[in-house]
Amino acid sequence: MMAATKQNTYRGELKFDEPMSKHTSWRVGGPADQFYTPADVEDLAQFLADLPEDEELVFVGLGSNLLVRDSGIRGTVIALKGSLASIEETAGGLIRVGAGTSCAKLARYCHRNNRIGGEFFAGIPGLIGGALAMNAGAFGNETWKHVKQVTTVDQYGELHDRKPGEFNVAYRSVRGYENEWFVEALFEFAAGDGEKAAEQVKALLEKRNQTQPTGLPSCGSVFKNPQGDYAARLIEASGLKGKRVGDAEVSEKHANFIINVGQASAADIEHLMHLVQQAVKQQQGVELVPEVKIIGEVGNESL
Repeated sequence: MMAATKQNTYRGELKFDEPMSKHTSWRVGGPADQFYTPADVEDLAQFLADLPEDEELVFVGLGSNLLVRDSGIRGTVIALKGSLASIEETAGGLIRVGAGTSCAKLARYCHRNNRIGGEFFAGIPGLIGGALAMNAGAFGNETWKHVKQVTTVDQYGELHDRKPGEFNVAYRSVRGYENEWFVEALFEFAAGDGEKAAEQVKALLEKRNQTQPTGLPSCGSVFKNPQGDYAARLIEASGLKGKRVGDAEVSEKHANFIINVGQASAADIEHLMHLVQQAVKQQQGVELVPEVKIIGEVGNESL
């Protein structure tokens, strides 16, 4: 792990033993050894270049698709929230977006600048970096349908411009280069009626609020939708709405949400996820695949 004496050589903010419960939408997670919020891409590159080659790295945005185990993270967390949040139009008409930009901000930028096609980003509770990493989607649209180019940074601090064809992109899945992380992307959105797009965003958000438990700690959808079906339908059909482990509960409002109704631990949530998978497999014959990413040390509290 990098020595604390280097803290003053960077322009970002470096913390030690930082509770990840402060940085995940489930409000759970043990401490990270190091937690760094870079000032900008250049600062991030320098910070990464100075880390030991074998340092474990985790990039985190809003923590909205992430379960950090209670024993925490051994290594360094790079926090994009509050960093790399630029958004601008290029001379060629593309939209250049930093990985730390919220998806909601991109949706607003599009309709305020008379671009259409980006409305769905309003329904993704995360940052662009995370949306790129998992091909996040909502309301029938997906992130990578609009990507023209991305910029990544590797573990040595080197930047790389990549084309979509260099990645294997599928439903809620993106595979590409190991030990590279997204720092920027160029998106293409068609010109159109911004006011109409804004109305559509409003309607989509109203629909989401009616069908999802948006006011409670959760990670959004826990499981990927199986081909030709919906995870929520399978979970509800298995009689699991309201199922609890500790303070982790399968939402009564949307069965593919697990909510923290009080002081749930990461172990409670992970245990409940396993119970849901087992029940759906047994009763529906379908094996649900988690959409949420589970990371962190396995302690005595974990399965």
